[in-house]
Amino acid sequence: MVNKLKKLTETTWHGRILEPDINRWVSQFAKAPDIDTDEQLHALYLLGNFIYFGQTEIRELLKSLYRELFRTPAIHAIRRAHGDTTDWNLLETEFDKYQSTTRFLGVGNPSESGVHLLYYFRQENDLPRSLFIHSHQIFSRDTSASVPALRVRNEDIETYVFIDDLCGSGTQAAEYSQDIVEPLRKLKPDVKIHYLILFATADGLKAIRDLKQYDNVTAIYELDHSFSSLEPASRIFSHPDTPFDRAKVKATCEKYGSNLWAAHPLGYKNGQLLLGFNHNTPDNSLPIFWRETSTWRPIFKRYHKDPS
Repeated sequence: MVNKLKKLTETTWHGRILEPDINRWVSQFAKAPDIDTDEQLHALYLLGNFIYFGQTEIRELLKSLYRELFRTPAIHAIRRAHGDTTDWNLLETEFDKYQSTTRFLGVGNPSESGVHLLYYFRQENDLPRSLFIHSHQIFSRDTSASVPALRVRNEDIETYVFIDDLCGSGTQAAEYSQDIVEPLRKLKPDVKIHYLILFATADGLKAIRDLKQYDNVTAIYELDHSFSSLEPASRIFSHPDTPFDRAKVKATCEKYGSNLWAAHPLGYKNGQLLLGFNHNTPDNSLPIFWRETSTWRPIFKRYHKDPS
């Protein structure tokens, strides 16, 4: 386990997490003489299975998101609309027209990670600034009437693409549906609205699709139930030679997690993820990794809104 963590500090974590950081973090857990009750070993085992994506990997994923989830489906649709043409010049011309009437948006307020990703997304895909807006720029208020009315600011925009790094429970997409998507559809019934994600749980994707408000909801990576790290189907406890008892490790996480975030001791809505990014750590991941209090120092940072 020590060698694995040493390798992670040198490669996957790109030097952001070093041995002193690990020692400081793990010292907050209780040590015991046997493996079943040694909470430090439990914590180190989970840390060794934590999936971390650095800036380089995130940038590559954003290239894939644009290419595989936006550009390629659009090209295929254009090709079908033109009798399965193989005229590449025509396809490129029509795609440029389509993209010019599209706007990309991050999910969340300007300080949150979905919005933060847009900068990398625009850079990596060499896209003009004009294709990017904030959600508050979708609408404007017509004050010419006696009662101000909401209207679509730019009627020429036909497609809105929301981009996010992670969909865990689907809660944020549901909030966007109520606050933005539903009013937009009432004002412009033929609008196309897509929700494209780097990582999404199977339950989160289903929750968003069940809203029936987005035309397309898809992710680069779909996380099945084996990514719920402390459940019976967990991938990190599936091997018969796994030295740790899943229930004991879960009890350790619940013990500390209940003090760190009483409402969600195993992550937001019981997310139980072992997943983090260079730019942020999702609150769906175990709080022992990211929650910071006056008495707890996390090993990974979470940069935006503090959970309650």
